[in-house]
Amino acid sequence: MRRIVLTFVILFISALGLQSFENPVWSDEFVVVLDAGHGGKDSGKYHNGLKESDIALAITLKIGAYLEQQPKVKVIYTRDTDVFVNLYERGAIANRADADLFVSIHCNAHTSQAHGAETFVLGLHANKQNLEVAKKENEVIFLEEDYEENYAGYDPNSPESFIGLTLMQEEYLDQSIMLASLVQNNLVNQLGRKDRSVKQAGFIVLHQSYMPSVLIETGFITNKQEGAYLNSSKGKTEMAKSISEAIMSYKKSILLATQDSQDPEITEKEIETAIATTEENIYEGVTFKVQLAASSKELELQPYNFKGLRELSRSKEGNLYKYYYGETSDYNKILLMKTFAQEKGYASCYIVAFKDGKKQKLSTIIKSN
Repeated sequence: MRRIVLTFVILFISALGLQSFENPVWSDEFVVVLDAGHGGKDSGKYHNGLKESDIALAITLKIGAYLEQQPKVKVIYTRDTDVFVNLYERGAIANRADADLFVSIHCNAHTSQAHGAETFVLGLHANKQNLEVAKKENEVIFLEEDYEENYAGYDPNSPESFIGLTLMQEEYLDQSIMLASLVQNNLVNQLGRKDRSVKQAGFIVLHQSYMPSVLIETGFITNKQEGAYLNSSKGKTEMAKSISEAIMSYKKSILLATQDSQDPEITEKEIETAIATTEENIYEGVTFKVQLAASSKELELQPYNFKGLRELSRSKEGNLYKYYYGETSDYNKILLMKTFAQEKGYASCYIVAFKDGKKQKLSTIIKSN
């Protein structure tokens, strides 16, 4: 699957390091790094005898056991016992393995009887609640030796520290959202968990890895019923199976996207479901579209001319007609639509942004929000 050949160009934005990447190279083995949150001297959330670190480890090992039974899948654990592993090293393990996916397993907690599952990708906090979740998970860096050197002065309590977190993962955001959507869809529709949606927040453990990455909050150990479920053998097994199946669905989709002779694994209905379960990321006054092609020919805007895609539009620039798929101010939605267009065969499609009717540089729009 995806392999990234790195050329490290170290830049510093808000005292955080960024990396630039060459084009991906594909191989047959699919490498998944499973990260059981917390461990050792860091138990994570704790409530009425329930330890997040123990539950996360048990679910993670069950996920790994399932994945290891699948052909051409290699599983690597950041920890497989009750030991402390710093956030910096967790990402480094995935990077050294040149992994295709990084999946971090956690449990949630709250002072109320809040419940439900939510899946995070790396991003600037969309709201105060997402920021608070990320801050709680990130504060573990204070337990690490030399954390100031490893994280270049990063302060998990400072919103300003999150500004640079998304830039390194920008290349993989659409794939991360797709995986997160598949996970969230399974947890909700297979297991009946309350849907707390796919969200973006600034988790350091996701920032340290350079591949599609998600962090799954499986549920609340502070909720009487959900805590008991997560701590039960049945709950751990069901959670692990549901997450494992989502990972395998993602693997099949990525594989089929590289094989033009086969139909895409992810259907338009599944894309619509993913959009419905993903937190909105609205850019006011901005319209995003996926540019499919440019041609001197004026084609009818019909699905049969565009590999079955709908929601089509066209504009003329000079002697060329530009053909677009989708039209939305929701950046997360257009990322998912881009993924679907790629699986339909438009491998080189890309997102364009318009403001006040004029095309704008996408990177400028994203940074200005």
